[in-house]
Amino acid sequence: MSVTIAILCGGQSRRMGEDKGLKLFLGRPLIERVVARVRRLSSAITLITNRPNDYAFLGLHMFGDETPGLGPLGGMLTALTHCQSSRLALIACDMPFVNPSLLAHAAKLLEDDLFDAAVPLTPNGYEPLHAVYRTSACLPAVQAAIDARELSLHKLLASLNMRAITPDECAPFDPHQLAFTNVNTPDEWLMAEQIAWKTEA
Repeated sequence: MSVTIAILCGGQSRRMGEDKGLKLFLGRPLIERVVARVRRLSSAITLITNRPNDYAFLGLHMFGDETPGLGPLGGMLTALTHCQSSRLALIACDMPFVNPSLLAHAAKLLEDDLFDAAVPLTPNGYEPLHAVYRTSACLPAVQAAIDARELSLHKLLASLNMRAITPDECAPFDPHQLAFTNVNTPDEWLMAEQIAWKTEA
C-alpha cells in the first residue's frame, strides 16, 4: 500500500508545560509509542518538526516547516511537499491510541480517484489529524489556502472533495472510541495512561 505517514511534532504544548512527543507515556516517549503503532500501516514514516536534534534518536526522516508559524496547516504543507507516495496519512504526535487499521481503511478509500481526502467524522466534528490525503490534489489546495492566509484545517477540508468516515464506519476499527484521543494537559495524560493499562493489559 503506497502510503507515507507524517507525524506532526510541532505545537507549543503550553497546557502540558513540556514537549508532548518526548514526555514519557507508560515509561517511554509518547512519540515512540505513536511510531510503533503506525508502523503497522507503513514503514515510510516522516516527522515534521523544527527540533530535529530532539527526535534524532528515532532514526526517521525529519523535515522542518517550509514556512514556520502557520500551525498544523504549515506542517501539512511540509509533509505533502516531501511526500514520495500518492497518499499521505497525517497524524498528530499527541494521539496515544492512533489507529493504524482505521488509517488503512481511509487509505483504501482513496485507491480510486474519486476523493481527495478520507477524514473521520465524530460527534465533535472532523478529525483532520487522523486522516489520509491524496498528495496530488491536496498539495496545491494547501498552498492556495496558505497563500490566502486561510490557516484553518476545517476550512481546507471544505475546499476538498472529501470522503467522510462516519462514526458507524469507524466503530469496527475503533470499538473503544479511543483513536482520536489527544492529550493536552497532565490530567488528560494520566487518564490516557490509565486507559492504556486497562485496554492493553
